[in-house]
Amino acid sequence: MAALVNTAASADEDPYLWLEEVEGEKALEWVKERNEHSLGILKEDPRFDDLMERSLKDYNAQDKIAYGRLLGGAVHNFWQDENSVRGLWRRASLKSYKAGEPKWVTLLDVDALAEKENENWVYKARECLAPDFGRCLVSLSRGGGDAVVVREFDAVTKQFVSGGFETDEAKQGVVWIDADTVLIGTDFGAGTMTDSGYANQVKAWKRNEPLAVAKLMHEGDTSDVGSFPFASHRPDGNYVGVVRAPDFFTEVIYVLDGEEKAWDQKEMRRLDLPEAISFKGFFSDMVIVQLRKDWELGAKTVAAGTLVSLKVADALAGRAALSVSEIFVPTERSSIDEVQIGKDRIFLSVLDEVTGQLVAAKPGPNGWTTSNVGMPENGALNVVSADEWTDTAFVNFESFLQPDTLYTVERGGQPEQIASLPARFDASNMVTEQKFATSRDGTKVPYFVIRHKDVEMDGTTPTILYGYGGFEIALAPTYLSGPGKLWLEEGGAYVIANIRGGGEFGPKWHQAALKENRQRAYDDFIAVGEDLIETGFTTPRHLGIRGGSNGGLLMGVMTTQRPDLWNAVICAVPLLDMMRFNKLLAGASWMGEYGNPDVPEERDYILKYSPYQNLDADKQYPEVFFYTSTKDDRVHPGHARKMAAKMLGMDKPVLYYENIEGGHSAAANLKQRAYTDALQVVYALRQLKD
Repeated sequence: MAALVNTAASADEDPYLWLEEVEGEKALEWVKERNEHSLGILKEDPRFDDLMERSLKDYNAQDKIAYGRLLGGAVHNFWQDENSVRGLWRRASLKSYKAGEPKWVTLLDVDALAEKENENWVYKARECLAPDFGRCLVSLSRGGGDAVVVREFDAVTKQFVSGGFETDEAKQGVVWIDADTVLIGTDFGAGTMTDSGYANQVKAWKRNEPLAVAKLMHEGDTSDVGSFPFASHRPDGNYVGVVRAPDFFTEVIYVLDGEEKAWDQKEMRRLDLPEAISFKGFFSDMVIVQLRKDWELGAKTVAAGTLVSLKVADALAGRAALSVSEIFVPTERSSIDEVQIGKDRIFLSVLDEVTGQLVAAKPGPNGWTTSNVGMPENGALNVVSADEWTDTAFVNFESFLQPDTLYTVERGGQPEQIASLPARFDASNMVTEQKFATSRDGTKVPYFVIRHKDVEMDGTTPTILYGYGGFEIALAPTYLSGPGKLWLEEGGAYVIANIRGGGEFGPKWHQAALKENRQRAYDDFIAVGEDLIETGFTTPRHLGIRGGSNGGLLMGVMTTQRPDLWNAVICAVPLLDMMRFNKLLAGASWMGEYGNPDVPEERDYILKYSPYQNLDADKQYPEVFFYTSTKDDRVHPGHARKMAAKMLGMDKPVLYYENIEGGHSAAANLKQRAYTDALQVVYALRQLKD
């Protein structure tokens, strides 16, 4: 094992370390001062109110699609608007929903709950028990962070269950074993959480018993990302177990096994599978996984990116090769973007040259057969929900300039349009183009340009270039909303770069920019920026960039490596101090993506691009707009705070805004989303157009 280095010394030398104290009095005073300064510029701009009003009008619109999750033939929806700021969890019949006149029954009014309990509740999720889906486990966050309180809810009486399952606040997962037992991974006390801040122990908890006596079913390693319970309750069988994640891109699957024994006499048994997989679920007596790396099975190699099935019994018995069956094998220029398992079929959203197709797969005596479901082309497809009890699926289609359209796909039928989003902007004079830039190593990098048709190629086009480039996440052509939509309406052009590190072309596209190869993602983004300039589309004076989270890291690197290319940088909820990212909140879980800065050889290549360490007082930088959230318990707000403070200490131009709630999205409700949309667009207009 490589030797570790102690980064404490470098941390102690950091004059801005005090800004990592999230709720520290001195840190919050600094935040208040920076907010006042930035809002005094951006919010006082005469365009701000109109931009926010237009954005909020879209978010609060009553004619937006009420996307729902299918549960046993019913449709469950979470709805927010100006009257329900925190939101309503509600339910309707599939028949009324398909008819376009859903008869909604409100199950939980989060605004009323927050007022009654005097809590800043933000609704996060619910887990309902099949087949009647009457008992649910509802997750509520205080302020929007990842840490939640879980409470049992009766969807029939529409009330929380008195004396039912209820947990303290933690980053946790809870699923049903049966009506009187749950499988829970949470903070059980000292030593029970991983270094990344997720559960390391998973226990079985019986109704009417204190959590302290719950039975330990699984324990991982504190160096793991975490161990996460799952439950699959289907008409063709039940599986309950744990996904242990040694790092962000490896998974070990355990199932509760013991044939006909009662659950408390069963034990967690590991499935004999490679670790470089993405677990998708169960179908009949088969487990469904997607490979992140090639799988050697004797004389046969199953290629990375392939979706496969195999018998659970074979995986338990160490004979996985006997029943491995390929469901879908992507090509060099395609990838599986999403998998949803229905009752009789598996639905796959497939990206081919970064545009979507819907594929359905069914098992047969000679293996799986696939068919194209016949959705519209040249856009993005999202399988919103697939019902494991009725074989109905909701599928959404959209493109950059075409609003969302929702379809149902039911057994034996063609896709049926059931809802469509009215146009939120006039796209009659706009066009979308896919172009390619050549990166430093010769790789062709695709990017999309959304612009007005009458744009003059004279270098004056105000342009925002957006990127992410990490964690195998693909940027497909989705209908522009929020700041992208506002920017187009203000006469700008919007560009989206499909750089390496993303999932546009499968695992290999992602893995090409992992760890020591991270610079490739940055070279790709630079290449797109240079291509926009070299082709006469825009100039550095009018070119800005935008990204959040891992994309915020991208923005930080672009600021320090090529400040000459951009005149505006929107850096949202970012990672920036890459020498300490693994010590802050969930940061340790991302070492599979970036590497470990405590290992000397890995520290060396991370240090080369880490934005916080690469700031240079002698360089000129564009004004950077940082925004984050005090309640972001995933990416520590200290990253943005320290970078902004260090730049200010060098007399570099900086705007900084920190929302006191909102979690990793930096917005806890629709009004806060519209607020940050307007701040971003005002900033970009000031920098790129005025």
